[in-house]
Amino acid sequence: MPTLDIHNPATGALVTTLPADDAASVAAKATAARAAQPAWAAVPIADKVAVMQRFRAAVVAQIETLATTMTQETGKPIALSRNELNGLLPRLDFFMEEAESAVRDEHVFDGGGMHEQIGHIPLGVVLNISAWNYPWFVGCNVIVPALLTGNAVLYKPSEHAALTGLHITRLLHEAGVPADAMQCLVGGGDVGVAALAQRIDGVFFTGSHATGVKIAQAVAHRMVKLQLELGGKDPMYVRADADPRAAAESLADGAMYNTGQGCCSVERIYVHEAVHDAFVDHFVTTVQGMKRGDPMDASSYIGAITRAPQLQVLQAQVADAVAKGATLAVGGRVLPGPGNWFEPTVLTNATHAMEVMREESFGPIVGIEKVASDDEAVALMNDTRYGLTAGVYTRDEAKARELLARVNAGSVYWNCCDRVSPRLPWSGQGDSGVGLTLSRHGIQTFTRPKAWHLRQA
Repeated sequence: MPTLDIHNPATGALVTTLPADDAASVAAKATAARAAQPAWAAVPIADKVAVMQRFRAAVVAQIETLATTMTQETGKPIALSRNELNGLLPRLDFFMEEAESAVRDEHVFDGGGMHEQIGHIPLGVVLNISAWNYPWFVGCNVIVPALLTGNAVLYKPSEHAALTGLHITRLLHEAGVPADAMQCLVGGGDVGVAALAQRIDGVFFTGSHATGVKIAQAVAHRMVKLQLELGGKDPMYVRADADPRAAAESLADGAMYNTGQGCCSVERIYVHEAVHDAFVDHFVTTVQGMKRGDPMDASSYIGAITRAPQLQVLQAQVADAVAKGATLAVGGRVLPGPGNWFEPTVLTNATHAMEVMREESFGPIVGIEKVASDDEAVALMNDTRYGLTAGVYTRDEAKARELLARVNAGSVYWNCCDRVSPRLPWSGQGDSGVGLTLSRHGIQTFTRPKAWHLRQA
């Protein structure tokens, strides 16, 4: 029987070994989900909401166990794991409050003996291949609205967050979701490949662009709904009129939170020459004050790198930038083990000739480039194949709106960053993906519209 070893990224120690799925067990779970979906879809939505209320209550009751598990398998500092779980609660509330109205029949015309309406029908069986960096956020962004709208779910958590995925599945089952309607698939890439081969009605993936392309190719001939939430190279601009200290403190948190392992983490910063030096001074000081340490210590802010291979990516970006003229203001090194540790790193005098300003870093590293004008900043912000988030720091709201309207990004920020709201859609442009989660649109994405033409005889 296949197994999956779970290691603690902070220490390298083996946490546990799990039984894993194989092609046969994946096929059996997919068949069971298909059989269970019609009965689950027939459950009144009020009853489905009651199930999710029990799920929410269980998360609250078990938050310390859930946070500890997440920290042990991902290296996320325990305070940030608690933040993620507490931050999940308003998302669950939003889904429960909005689900019924989001999928209610829409009556759009009545006249001349003809009535027209739009129904919202569950897709059927959806496959969620999820991510490790925010496993509760990313997983539940798909699982909860998919279940509320009557779908069965095949859920493959990342192999780097499999224990968390099993917790999510367990709590949903205990809350009342039928076991066959919510199936957890444990394993690595081979399990994902096996899941993609099943009869499914939608694929919802969060992860790297490279893997997203492979998934798109795997299902291209199937005509199933495909949603890909991929990476970003999220830019921020600090205008000449911005408060350099306030902007530096905010953007340092946006760059280093979760050890920089977020698709919307701040990855490149453009600063007007009028405030550049003051901003850099405050930014470097802020980063230097961030505590790196044992993720189980509530005072630790910088944790371990979840995936060991990412250490080489970060080291290569630093070497490339320095070789091309960047100044290493702080950090830049892989730290000695055990575990996967990289220093919080700030590179100044960065340019777009450097990989750190063009390729996703996914770690505690950021490049800062000086600019002479708003137009130069916008041009550089748009000089990317990604388009997830972008932001502007300025005292002038009208100017912020003008500049953000010109930036190619699914989410834009004024005087804030690295923020997600359940009320707003989460989407990207270019290589940042297709489709969306969150908002009412992110509930309806798990349904297909059905057009009704009704004529009175």
